[in-house]
Amino acid sequence: MTELSKTVIIDNRKEITGNYKKVGYYTSWSAYMGYYATDIDANKLTHINYAFAKISTDGKIELGDPKVDVHTQLDGDPDGLPYYGNFYQLNQLKEEYPHIKTLISVGGGLWSERFSDVALTEHSRTVFAESVRDFILTYGFNGVNIDWEYPVAGGEEDNVHRPEDKQNYTLLFQKLRDELDEQGEKDGNEYLVTMAGGAVESFAANTELGLIQDYVDYIEIMAYDFHGEWDSYTGLNAPLFQNAFSRNYFEWSIHDAVVMYLSEGVSPEKVILGLPFYGRTYREVENEDNGVYQDYYGEGTALSYAEIEEVYVNNDEYVRYFEEDSKVPWLFNGIEFISYDDPESIGYKTSYIRENGLGGAMMWELRHDPKSVLLSEVDERLKKKDKTN
Repeated sequence: MTELSKTVIIDNRKEITGNYKKVGYYTSWSAYMGYYATDIDANKLTHINYAFAKISTDGKIELGDPKVDVHTQLDGDPDGLPYYGNFYQLNQLKEEYPHIKTLISVGGGLWSERFSDVALTEHSRTVFAESVRDFILTYGFNGVNIDWEYPVAGGEEDNVHRPEDKQNYTLLFQKLRDELDEQGEKDGNEYLVTMAGGAVESFAANTELGLIQDYVDYIEIMAYDFHGEWDSYTGLNAPLFQNAFSRNYFEWSIHDAVVMYLSEGVSPEKVILGLPFYGRTYREVENEDNGVYQDYYGEGTALSYAEIEEVYVNNDEYVRYFEEDSKVPWLFNGIEFISYDDPESIGYKTSYIRENGLGGAMMWELRHDPKSVLLSEVDERLKKKDKTN
């Protein structure tokens, strides 16, 4: 392979003192799979994003899945409460771990279709921001996480797009910031406004990241899904750096995404690096070069780290390889290719966070690592922003 620079430091930035943010996504559908909010290893986190709420036809935030969000009463829950479900369980978790902040995440890949409408005018932005304020106060959240993934272009067929989404995205954050700051002045609480951002150049081109950062507490870069079943060839899900082979396919990496955000004017301490607690598999792969960047003819899908560890890692049929440039592993058995992250690659990525003065890590999603194998690695390496840890 052609040698690539292994230098991690960007512009010689230094680590800064303070606490790293460790943000975990808990999804509503986790409860259907037997992983409840109270199962979260909250002592290893600072923030929990609940995914997802959606936007109603009248431009207000609304419950994404009312059944599990607020209606499901579990054994042991007292009678007569205003709501139950995941929201009640999250608040119980905060009783046990009072340092935890919870945020309601709005949108996501499937529910971003109405963001363009709510961001369009001063009136529509006000209606949405006021509804977010009321939602947070009603259900005990500490802030909002906006996951508008496709401004201007892209996403699902029913997504509404406008050229002015780029500027309106900023105005939407400004309105949310003003609304929640005003509420904080009334009740003495601090309310967070955060953003989940894409890791590709088109996302930066369709937003004003350098302006948005003035209104948000931090920005999470969704630094994964660089390759997947939508490609005609196998690839690495979340490479930290480019490698010699990747230059022939998709010249992009986590490092490139971080440099992009910083180049757009985002402060490094406001950058939260997304880490995938899942991998991607490809079947019927050409048996060349240990399966990497090869054509495949079967199906591809996502697998949780828990399943990868239990079923594949210790399976003698699969060989583990490690890409020394990209700093991530994969498994291959001659026909099936699995790209994923493990404690070793998480170690490299958390070192990258520290050495570049970034604000912390975000994990998608907590259900994929119920034994906290990867989360423990994140927690251990991001305990404090000093050089003795």
